[in-house]
This record gives sequence, C-alpha cells and structure tokens, in this order.
Amino acid sequence: MNILKGLLNDWFLRSLLIAVIIASFMPDLGKTGGWLHIDAIANYGIALVFFLHGVGIPGEQLKAGFGKWRLHLVVQLFTFAIFPLLFLILRPGLEMLLPPILLLGFFYLCALPSTITSSVALTGVAGGNVPAAIFNATASSLLGIFLTPLLVSLMVATSGASLPFRDAMLDIATLLLLPFILGQLLHRRLWPRLLPYRTYTSLFDRGVVVMLVFASFSDSVAAGLWRDYGAGLLLLTLAGVALLLAIVLALTTWTARLLRFAPEDEIVAVFCGSKKTLAAGVPMAKVLFGAHPGLGLIVLPVIFYHQLQLMVCAALAQRYAQRHKRP
Repeated sequence: MNILKGLLNDWFLRSLLIAVIIASFMPDLGKTGGWLHIDAIANYGIALVFFLHGVGIPGEQLKAGFGKWRLHLVVQLFTFAIFPLLFLILRPGLEMLLPPILLLGFFYLCALPSTITSSVALTGVAGGNVPAAIFNATASSLLGIFLTPLLVSLMVATSGASLPFRDAMLDIATLLLLPFILGQLLHRRLWPRLLPYRTYTSLFDRGVVVMLVFASFSDSVAAGLWRDYGAGLLLLTLAGVALLLAIVLALTTWTARLLRFAPEDEIVAVFCGSKKTLAAGVPMAKVLFGAHPGLGLIVLPVIFYHQLQLMVCAALAQRYAQRHKRP
C-alpha cells in the first residue's frame, strides 16, 4: 500500500491534472501558435527524451533477458494483437456511448507499445524477472515505432479517412528511433556521467510529457472540447479504460498460468503485457495526428489508462511480493 499511496501523491500525476485544468481555462497559452509557442519547441524536447532513454538502458541487461522467447511472444502479442482485438470486440458498445474522435483515442491506446520505466520498476518490486522485463519493454517500444502507425492507419482507413503511413513512420523513426539508437551507442560513454543527475533527467522526461498534454488539450479546448462534450465524457472514458485494464490483467494472468510460466515470468507477462506508454504515446500522437483539434480527446484514454495502470499494478506488485515472502 505504500507504493499505491506514493503514486496517489506523485507530482507527475498531479501535474497532468493541473495541465488539463489550466488548458481548460486558458487554452490560448498552450495552443498551436499560442503565447508559449510550445509547438515550436516540442520536437526538440521529444528527441532529447528518447535520446536519454537510449542512454539509460544498458545493453547487457537487454541481452540477459533475450532467451525467454515464449514469454516475449506472449507480451508482444498482447501489446500489438490482443489489445486491438479487444477494442474490436468492445467497439459496438463504445460506439453507442462515445464520439468518433474519442473512439479513435481508445484504439490509439490499444495500438501503443508498453511502457519501459514502470514495467521494469514494478516487476522488480513484485520479484519478477527484471532482465526479461527490460528486454520486453524495450522491444515493445522499438516495435511500436513501426506497428503503432500501421495499426492506426488501418483503423483510420476503415472510417473512410486516410493517414499517410509511410510519412508518419518516417517522422516517428526520425524523432524517436534515431535519438534512441544514438543514446544506446553512447551509453557506455555518457551513462556514468549522467547517473548522478538521473533525478533531473527523469524530471525532464516527465516535464516534456506534461508540456505535450497541456498543448494537446489547449488545442482541443480552443476547438470547442468542453463546449461540444460534457464532463460526463470523462467518466465514460475512465469506465472504458478501467474495463479494458481489468480484462487484460485477467487475460495475461490466465495465459501465463495456462503456459505454466515460472512465477517470475508470470509477473513480466502481467506487467509488461498490460501496460501502455504515456511517455511515447503523447509524442507519437503529436506526430501522427499533428495539430488535430481533437488531439486532446485522442490522448485522453492514454492519460487515464496510464494513471489507472500505475495504481492497480502497484497494488498487484505488493501482492506478488508478499506471496514470494511466504514459506
């Protein structure tokens, strides 16, 4: 419960909420072309964040987790196949309750890769296979650079619209993948120097995400987000992501036990297979959808899912850890 309490008091989660509130009342601050000109500096912040991610991931730990191929297959299938399939199953019900742009946001959530930091951290707390978690979370992030735009472009095409998949993938690879690879290449040289400042690099990472959320909601509010949709939409979104998370946690646990994974590998399957990244999700949405007036609604399910997955998985991690302590 200490971790859960800490998450509820996390400045990052509070900052996301404050960013949405300020954007709701003062959208001219953060909107495209607004007073703060966030759109002019956002790409530099995104590239630097992924460069720091590359610097911070040790290649040796990636290699150490490589051998568990069945586990890796389960995690990646859940991330990029089961999640989208669940959306298609739930879609008829969601269509009756949600506007089309928010429906796209739910699919975008389902198409995203797993998160790195919290997956690995909570796997460690629960007593899971940390090298396998590092490998899966990193592999998911790299695969997502190609698979997320592909899945979203296919989804958009079914609605009669189009998304320039090749251009989107090239932009995402340039903005996310190249800085990450460069960071990996410079890991040995830079990581010892950056390690004492890890707290500050983490602050910068999260600060960029808050900035992008603020800009996205500013654009959406300026385009009439709260004028056209009531506050009840927030409750529907929260209920939708809660249902999705509950289903995925149950399915990952059941699958791991059906395949008779060791307990430490089950933890990886549950935590890595159920997570979705906010840190990459918001920057990727900005690249994929540009200055779309509904961008705030598109990323809304990602924001809610991120907060909910942290709180629920923190409680699960404590339960796994207590189970390991029993004789």
